[in-house]
Amino acid sequence: MGTDTSTDDDHLTDVPDGCGCTEIWEHLSEQRDEE
Repeated sequence: MGTDTSTDDDHLTDVPDGCGCTEIWEHLSEQRDEE
């Protein structure tokens, strides 16, 4: 195994802890609209 310390949740860094599915979906949707 490698020593890769990156995670697949880097796209959620701006989402506060404790958010539910709806808040996460809205955050991802807003990011997609900006691109």
